[in-house]
Amino acid sequence: MASRADHLASSLNFSKFGQATELKNRLWFTIGALIVFRFLSFVPLPGVDPVALSRLYSQAATGGILDIFNTFSGGSLERMSIIALGVMPYITASIVVQLASALAPSLAALKKEGESGRKKLNQYTRYGTVFLTAIQGYFIAVGLETLGQSQGVAAVVDPGMMFRIGAVISIVGGTLFLMWLGEQVTSRGIGNGVSLIIMAGILAQLPRSFSQMFTQVREGSMGGGTIIAVVGGAVLIIAAISFMELAQRRVLVQYPKRATQRGMMQADRSHLPLKVNTSGVIPPIFASSLLLMPLTVTQMLGSNVEQDTAWGEFLVTLNQYLAHGQPLYMALYAGGIIFFCFFYVAVVFNPEETADNLKRQNGFIPGIRPGKNTAAYLDFVLTRITVIGAIYLALICLVPEYFIAKSGLPFQLGGTSLLIIVNVTIDTISQMQSHMLAHQYGDLIKKAKLKGGVARR
Repeated sequence: MASRADHLASSLNFSKFGQATELKNRLWFTIGALIVFRFLSFVPLPGVDPVALSRLYSQAATGGILDIFNTFSGGSLERMSIIALGVMPYITASIVVQLASALAPSLAALKKEGESGRKKLNQYTRYGTVFLTAIQGYFIAVGLETLGQSQGVAAVVDPGMMFRIGAVISIVGGTLFLMWLGEQVTSRGIGNGVSLIIMAGILAQLPRSFSQMFTQVREGSMGGGTIIAVVGGAVLIIAAISFMELAQRRVLVQYPKRATQRGMMQADRSHLPLKVNTSGVIPPIFASSLLLMPLTVTQMLGSNVEQDTAWGEFLVTLNQYLAHGQPLYMALYAGGIIFFCFFYVAVVFNPEETADNLKRQNGFIPGIRPGKNTAAYLDFVLTRITVIGAIYLALICLVPEYFIAKSGLPFQLGGTSLLIIVNVTIDTISQMQSHMLAHQYGDLIKKAKLKGGVARR
């Protein structure tokens, strides 16, 4: 059943897009910010040899959690630019603060204070971003100093404490600038700025990946049918994501009857929308990060781990079972996604608080008593739709993962990346529709005033 907003959005006249000056300015600002982001991804850290780094990265093993960060940052981690970490520390800090605000009573009280509480939580998120970026930046600097020693290639021109300090300052400054740029896009552009930066990083990796795939087809190592299967599968997955991300369970909410201007009694009805995928892309990111951690640790340790020892044999065996496409990896990946779906939904959605808000507004669900019964009913409905959402997320992430692992495709465009691209695109288009709708309303109001002036004459 389509809502009134859906009907209004479907009746938008995009032929008047050129007349919406504010929307055009916002779009140009967003495009300019994304161009700045792409330029920064090619600015290397001070003291790093880009040629040696590129040679070492091409020889390094792949498949760890660093590949995820590299994909989300648009290849900035591969080039060790000043925005090597992208906005991932900010995303991590915001998730931690969000979870803490749902668990800690003091932070939960701040969340209820409105705008002032939201500003304080945002400030805590920024402090957490600085802290996480400084720690990760220091370990990156130390890792760069030891990178390539076994091959006799130095990625750092002059290693030492001054290089580490300079690298940490540069990485922290780059991440904070991206955080500020994302906030500016959110307030002065179109869409969520941080999400758009992540999507731009993912899309920036596609041309090189498709180029490598066509090269393999030309060399005969990959069949042309694989490309057709990839394109067809991507279209089907994007269609499924678009359908499921817009799917809602609308709980009918009714308000008491009230007298209208004509003296009639009328009852107001509304809907409480519950998304099927309430958790978004958080469960796949958490699950993949935990599963890829052993492989990442092994890659960082490199030659320091002796394979003939018990610890070395354990790591090698663990990496073999947790490799992409292996049955154990797929099973643990699906289990992690389902677990984090229920965990995140339980943290961010509070049925008791929602039931209390409905009770204060004199709203009730037909057939359900206000208070505890309403909270129990909402928890029951949310649990049922979360089961569907968890299965959907698991399938969306596992099917591309299995296909990529078995076919040997040269890119990391998995289910998580497709989820981010589709979600950000839907949100951006919705905001564009809102601006176009406001512009059309403005035209209607002007016409109504003109007609009213003619009638009075």
